[in-house]
Amino acid sequence: MRDRVSRAAAGSIVVLMVAMAILGCRGNQYARIIQPGDKQMMGSHQAGQETFAPLVDEAVAKLLARHPHQQIPVQYAGTGAEPLPPPKSSICFVGIENCTAEEIGDFKAQLYELIDSKIAECDSFTSVNRRWVDAGLKELRVKPEELFIPGRMQTFIDVMQKQGQPFQYLLFAKLTSGTTRENKDYQRDYLLTLELVDIRTGAQDKQSATLSKGYHHSWTSRARSTLGSK
Repeated sequence: MRDRVSRAAAGSIVVLMVAMAILGCRGNQYARIIQPGDKQMMGSHQAGQETFAPLVDEAVAKLLARHPHQQIPVQYAGTGAEPLPPPKSSICFVGIENCTAEEIGDFKAQLYELIDSKIAECDSFTSVNRRWVDAGLKELRVKPEELFIPGRMQTFIDVMQKQGQPFQYLLFAKLTSGTTRENKDYQRDYLLTLELVDIRTGAQDKQSATLSKGYHHSWTSRARSTLGSK
């Protein structure tokens, strides 16, 4: 009899401790510094770093690789001087248009910086500082997509030259998505498209990168999907 009472009491204590732990966690939030090499968090309901970073890496690398330096070295003045590499072409990156099914919030600004940083890493290109770009658009009171209206692009080019920020290329970015549903689960295909416009010739070049991500309503659903893909 005592053993039954003791076991019942012990069981009650365990239940009470679990309940207190659950109640104690409510309203609290915990954080950690994610070190290089640590497992990154993955967005459970929408895209995050795990989605956007690979899209940017692929699209920027493939697009700019098609536009290398013109191999015309510039000579130093003087005898026996080493040739200088050709000057970098300047890209005016005017912004990102979000056409996905999601609000990307603060990731829109980070996407801009990711793309801008990738341009800076390229040997052939440099980019116009975003503050100058925003100032030029604000002065004309136009949105980036409105630069294709006849006359608007040339006016913008003139404004940037007056600011001492001439450029040879305009760069536009567009983020889209497509959703496929399977009962409570769904797959979302993200597409980042970069469009590079040579303002000297009007020639346009596009490069896209795509990434698919599955969203599952339960752990078992995710497990079944993972096993089914093997």
